[in-house]
Amino acid sequence: MTETPASPAAGLRDVTVWDPLLRITHWSFPLLIPAMWWTAENSKWALHRQIGLVLLGLLVFRLLWGFLGPETARFSGFVKGPRAVIAYLRGDLAHGIGHSPLGGWSTLVLLGAMLLQVSMGLFAGDPYDGMTGPLNPLVGVMLADTITELHETFFWVVAGLIGLHLAAITFYAVRGDDLLSPMVSGDRPPMAGVAGIGAMPWGRAALAVGLAAGLALWVAYGAPPLT
Repeated sequence: MTETPASPAAGLRDVTVWDPLLRITHWSFPLLIPAMWWTAENSKWALHRQIGLVLLGLLVFRLLWGFLGPETARFSGFVKGPRAVIAYLRGDLAHGIGHSPLGGWSTLVLLGAMLLQVSMGLFAGDPYDGMTGPLNPLVGVMLADTITELHETFFWVVAGLIGLHLAAITFYAVRGDDLLSPMVSGDRPPMAGVAGIGAMPWGRAALAVGLAAGLALWVAYGAPPLT
């Protein structure tokens, strides 16, 4: 989630960087992930499962939005190759709005880690000892036990990645590059020659939301056959 600072251009309007659905999804994560930890620590398993399904839906939406959303939401817009990352680190590569090449990979890794954590939770649990994930019946007891242990341990990997994410935001803030305000308002100071992300594709947004919600609901019912 890294952007290069730009000097405001006189007479230009603020540039729209992040669409509203991406921002809602982004700010849901720091609310839901601590809630997941708290419900697990306090054995609130029914609530833990419900929040996990909401988180699954949001993650699936974010993946779909990475192909259907505006410029800054699309993976093709911010996931670059090693040469671009190295050039950015050397200061030889300038970029416009959205994630930098390094920030893009950081975002992709964090999304992947959260999706893996949620996916393990779908199969985790012990049917003889309380709540289980909605897909637990699809695996054996021994495999479910292994997945449960990995699910508990891998949370700290996710927490570590979140910590790195926050450290990067702090680092850029110290350098005078405010990354938080644009993620709240959607806009950043004007940039000469940059028009922003354009109109919101509400039709594709409805498709992505519908598919994500449908998948989460299907999983909530144990992923029954669709025929």
